[in-house]
Amino acid sequence: MHHRTASTIVLGLSALTLLVLPGCSPSAAPATTSGSDSTAQRPDAKGDAKRNAVPMASAQLRERLLDESDLGDGYTRKPERPSGGYDDVTVLGCPALKELGADAATGSGGGLDFPHRAKAAFTYTGNGEVTEELYSDAASKLSDGTGRIFDAMTGCPAYQVLADSTPIDITTQEVPAPRLGDERWSHLLAFSSEGADTVVKQTAIRDGSVLLIVSGSPALVDRHLDTALTKATATS
Repeated sequence: MHHRTASTIVLGLSALTLLVLPGCSPSAAPATTSGSDSTAQRPDAKGDAKRNAVPMASAQLRERLLDESDLGDGYTRKPERPSGGYDDVTVLGCPALKELGADAATGSGGGLDFPHRAKAAFTYTGNGEVTEELYSDAASKLSDGTGRIFDAMTGCPAYQVLADSTPIDITTQEVPAPRLGDERWSHLLAFSSEGADTVVKQTAIRDGSVLLIVSGSPALVDRHLDTALTKATATS
């Protein structure tokens, strides 16, 4: 077997990061404050229009992805990876996530089965990576599908994934999400494999018929989340 660090494996898994997935400590205790705030609603006049908005096509979503000019100096876009970077993926110790299938665990797209999607990933010379995913569908479908995935991942504080027989120990910690959009979810995933550790933050924001997921190094996720949401939900 080729030797791979935890960081390399995480990036190959797209962060388990669904849903990397796309850097803290594997032993961190679960947060006492929930990162999910799916009950929050906006009482503004645009609420009904947003909920009933026609989903955007994938081509439209691609135009709303962040690019190097949005991110600033030091960022380079990565070439798109073919889905399914691992031939054999097994989830151990988390029945709920295993039931969703290997695609959900590896972030290859099967976990979030929405028809309209776009994705971009960037490396940062200051050390780190950030991945943006955009999806569009009926608001209720985005809400149900995203909540199901995040509940499964955070419902198992510790589990293991075998990726082509390479064991990856994973712990999850739900963390508070910024009060953006109509619904939001956020968690940290700590990966440990072959003596190396990597932490990935993943934050999802649903705003009407658009779902934004930003994953990667925690500081980079926090830095670019607002800009990503503003661009993704622009009205013109």
